[in-house]
Amino acid sequence: MEKSERQFVAASESHCGRCNPNSVLGGVFSILAVGFLFYAIPTHIEIPGHMQHPLLSPRFLPQLAGWVVLALSLVLLIDGLVKPPRKSETDEFRRGVPVMRQVLMVAAGVIYVLFFEELGAIGSGVLACVLLFLASGLRDLRVYALAIIFPAVVTLLFIYVLNVPLPPGTLWESLSLI
Repeated sequence: MEKSERQFVAASESHCGRCNPNSVLGGVFSILAVGFLFYAIPTHIEIPGHMQHPLLSPRFLPQLAGWVVLALSLVLLIDGLVKPPRKSETDEFRRGVPVMRQVLMVAAGVIYVLFFEELGAIGSGVLACVLLFLASGLRDLRVYALAIIFPAVVTLLFIYVLNVPLPPGTLWESLSLI
């Protein structure tokens, strides 16, 4: 093999190329954010006529979230195009990862959605976090304390700071009646 061929092979093995996960996900999220900002928000969220300040508008937080997602996805897209990530030994290891990891991640999402009313926001959040931590391979038990703390804090912030009612869970309500 010639020197130029070896350099080409080494370069192609060390980079994922311009069409890498960073640039693809950045592009997809950019398109979704633009659709959210310029179609979904204006057509589905109305501003009441008595609204005196734009920060009090029901459109403010969705627009803020949309602009943040757009900015971060553009940064991810540009970063993926300018500096493609290098392939590493961990990429080869991930290809051989058993299906169980993907099953646990999908199960976490399904359990969170299906049991949100029954277990409540905190209960389904804890269960989903535990499954996601198991899927990521975390083995330190101290980290699993975050699986309890994080959903509880986020739920309490939504209920008491943002005044967003979240379900306590019918399972817990039926146990309190006994």
